[in-house]
Amino acid sequence: MSPLRQPGRLELWGGLECTIARIGEEYRDQIGETGHHQRPADLDLIAELGIRTLRYPVLWESISPDAGPLRGWDWHDERLGRLQKLGITPIVGLVHHGSGPRDVDLLHPEFAPRLADHARLVAERYPWVTHYTPVNEPLTTARFSALYGHWYPHRQSYPDFLRALVNQCQAVCLSMRAIRQVNPGAQLVQTEDIGRIFSTPALVDQAEHENGRRWLSLDLLFGKIGPDHPWWQILLDDNGISEGELEQFQCEPPPSLVGVNHYLTSDRYLDDNAAAYPQHLEGNNGRSVYADAEAVRIPSLDGCTGPAARLREVAARYAAPIAITEVHHGCTRDEQLRWLKEVWDAAELVRAEGADVRAVTVWSLFGAFDWNSLLRARQGIYEPGIFDIRGPSPRPTALAKAAASLATTATFDHPVLDAPGWWRRKERLYGAEGPVGTSSRGRTIAIVGAQSAFVEECAWIAARRGLSVDVWSPGRLLRDGLRSRSIWAVLDATGVEGAAPDAEMLSPGLTVATRRNLPYVFLSGPAIFGAVVGADHREADRTRPLSRVGYRGEAAERLVARTHAGALIVRTGTLFGPGSQEQPDLARIKGDLQRLGNGLPSGCFSYVPDLLHVVLDLLIDREQGVRHLVSVAGGARYPAAAMASGMVSLATERGVLMPPLQSALTRYTPPTPLEGVRAPWSFEPA
Repeated sequence: MSPLRQPGRLELWGGLECTIARIGEEYRDQIGETGHHQRPADLDLIAELGIRTLRYPVLWESISPDAGPLRGWDWHDERLGRLQKLGITPIVGLVHHGSGPRDVDLLHPEFAPRLADHARLVAERYPWVTHYTPVNEPLTTARFSALYGHWYPHRQSYPDFLRALVNQCQAVCLSMRAIRQVNPGAQLVQTEDIGRIFSTPALVDQAEHENGRRWLSLDLLFGKIGPDHPWWQILLDDNGISEGELEQFQCEPPPSLVGVNHYLTSDRYLDDNAAAYPQHLEGNNGRSVYADAEAVRIPSLDGCTGPAARLREVAARYAAPIAITEVHHGCTRDEQLRWLKEVWDAAELVRAEGADVRAVTVWSLFGAFDWNSLLRARQGIYEPGIFDIRGPSPRPTALAKAAASLATTATFDHPVLDAPGWWRRKERLYGAEGPVGTSSRGRTIAIVGAQSAFVEECAWIAARRGLSVDVWSPGRLLRDGLRSRSIWAVLDATGVEGAAPDAEMLSPGLTVATRRNLPYVFLSGPAIFGAVVGADHREADRTRPLSRVGYRGEAAERLVARTHAGALIVRTGTLFGPGSQEQPDLARIKGDLQRLGNGLPSGCFSYVPDLLHVVLDLLIDREQGVRHLVSVAGGARYPAAAMASGMVSLATERGVLMPPLQSALTRYTPPTPLEGVRAPWSFEPA
């Protein structure tokens, strides 16, 4: 029996995105990139959530002397020692999408025995550790490394794929043998993504092939692949796998627990009508060209996709406890919360049906970088997790509150859960027409301000995210707001674009939020700082208004801070994009960014769609204090002439949350009169 707890209710576990993957000659190290390498106090933050089981790395590459940012044994000694003191049970990972040190790879004949050597060293150094995942997702890693060529050794052949898979599974077995020589009671927690493939009738054979393939790593490790297994002969035929290798798996102890790593895109749909889908979804098998699309976008598959369906399959196939060992969604905060709730509810449902489902694991506790490109492009695109690391210290998001509640009470609630996730809404469908968003009239966000392009854009983006909103004039809110029990948050836009409000305009939203202790965001502008050539103004800097608008804005901010202790004041740069009243000279800005290599840092502009997405995330997080949200010009500079002309440059000491100005300028094209005022909705995480 696995000594992992089997309580009367479902448990919440945690995990850090810890991949060390080799891509070409470069190693990507997510522990280093997310900063956990330098923050031992992260483990205390995890313990404070109530998490008592944690997937944690002692990766082979991190001990190797030639694999990029070194950690070595001292680092692991400190971290694992701290976990032990905190009462957190680690599930130690040894390879996570990696291929080992530079002198081996997934196809190397010494990959398995050499990983076993590392496993023995880990077990000898930490004899109290009882749970291991020697290789995370061996099937997925083999596909991405040896079939699709994304990761090292960058092969694209079926024999290489199968050899990489078998080598990794052999490495799991040899590693557990080595560990059990030190700790006979050590348990194997084997993780895999087992997303199902659906298809049109013309591609049934391809779907059946892939649906058999998805079980290979687990079937090998459970000793299920014998002469009567449908993949026995495929593995043997011209693929370099011997009968002796396959028979050896039948002699090994099976995994103690199956870890299911399930993502929204895990389930796939193959359609021979490729022209009906975006071009980037096109694939082929050498015989047919087809679209390989996300199955959650296909309405005929409702009820067949998702975590509950996959958990039932695993429970029926293997006689072992199950945990969902990765739950993460790189999207807006509301969608992250909805996905976590859906996965938790699915685990509860399948558990109630009789399956031995032990836990759900919140993954990417400190976020992840560049997974939109499978780490192949170093663009710095960050997906927050339970904590957002873009600041002086990790900042708890709304997911942290959800995780703490699940860990302690097995429940959580948030107003954004009144609407389904995008994968349950009409706009998920390819070719969907008509309005987007949700028709839910549950708990709402009150947007306060005069009818304007900015307020309309704010309402449209909120609805696009499935957030129920109402636009209130200050007068109507003052009259009816305190009686409206549906309002759960207030977004005050009365100070946008130079219309710094007086106390009479500001007080309705502020009063409703204060009296009912609701999350409150006040949008302010740059005029509270005078334009000083060579100066970037940060949140803690003293305000120095030079205009009537600036003085009124300063007074409004002081009123907000004095009245509502939990308020968030957001200062923006000059607005541009859909929702802004006046457009700056974007062509000149683009030219300046291309030409200049020196001058003043540019924090003068805020692209409205990016701004509103970040504001809504912070509102959901119930963030407080002052934030500067500007589209910073990356490494480029903006000329002093801009400052001399009266533009104010904002900087931040609390973390850059907005995508760069260059990205915004690339995505935004000013509309022509014939195109109207709406630009396509888009958002690129910072």
